Amino acid sequence: MTEELRSQEVERVRDRALFVREETVRLISIAKTGHYASAFSCAEIFAALYYGDVLNLREGEPDWPDRDRFLMGKGHAAVGVYPILADYGFLSKEVLDEYTRLGNPLGDHPDMRRVPGIDFSSGSLGHALSAGLGMVLGSRLTGRDFKVFVLLGDGELHEGQIWEAAMSASHHKASNLIAIVDRNQYSLDGRVEDVVSVEPLVEKWEAFGWETHEVDGHDVEALLGKLRSVRRDKDRQFPAVIIAHTVKGKGVSFMESEMGWHLGWLQSEDEKDVLEELRAGREANR
Repeated sequence: MTEELRSQEVERVRDRALFVREETVRLISIAKTGHYASAFSCAEIFAALYYGDVLNLREGEPDWPDRDRFLMGKGHAAVGVYPILADYGFLSKEVLDEYTRLGNPLGDHPDMRRVPGIDFSSGSLGHALSAGLGMVLGSRLTGRDFKVFVLLGDGELHEGQIWEAAMSASHHKASNLIAIVDRNQYSLDGRVEDVVSVEPLVEKWEAFGWETHEVDGHDVEALLGKLRSVRRDKDRQFPAVIIAHTVKGKGVSFMESEMGWHLGWLQSEDEKDVLEELRAGREANR
């Protein structure tokens, strides 16, 4: 890969991360409530997965049997993924424009029965890693070799089922299972470490038998490199986890400093200011 091409790819992912944030604002404006801060903390993760040559997908074919799977434990950030699914041709822009309206398949949490491109439903957190492990084990029976990525919130790590799945995955040497922890430090109930400490996080995952990595979840070049290397590692014998250190509400100063924006809604003037700040931040990084 040439330096010029690498630069172009990094810029594309940064642009798509802005797209995720802008569309999150637009869709929540339709719904009149939503999870801005939770989606903003993983915007670069979404962009890198879908636009950074990480997930193996085919545009317009959400049911392609050999596709990589992507599950969201923190499904309340799905508002940031729906625009990407529309961009991939998995659902129409008209469906996107009616987000959460009566009869529309797109809700605050994703429904795999109604939304093409969603591999697992959410609502009650803590189940996605188990489901992802099941998909990996199932692929062994069908002779397929896809990867399964599972995005976890750090507050979600309070769920005991996460650690049951982690223990089982290493036992079964589920090397095609890749977890990403959005380590933004906050949950609905407050600062994760104040609610129930999950540290030492690296040592915990290692003790459960996982290959463990850390990365700045907003450093696109580092994030992209880490996701690609883990995705393409054919010699790994155990599951892998990437702990992505992020900022809840990233890109909007007052959301970064106020945990109340886990769930909320912007008035029109505030929405305008937020979009201006997001775009200014992207311009500053060009």
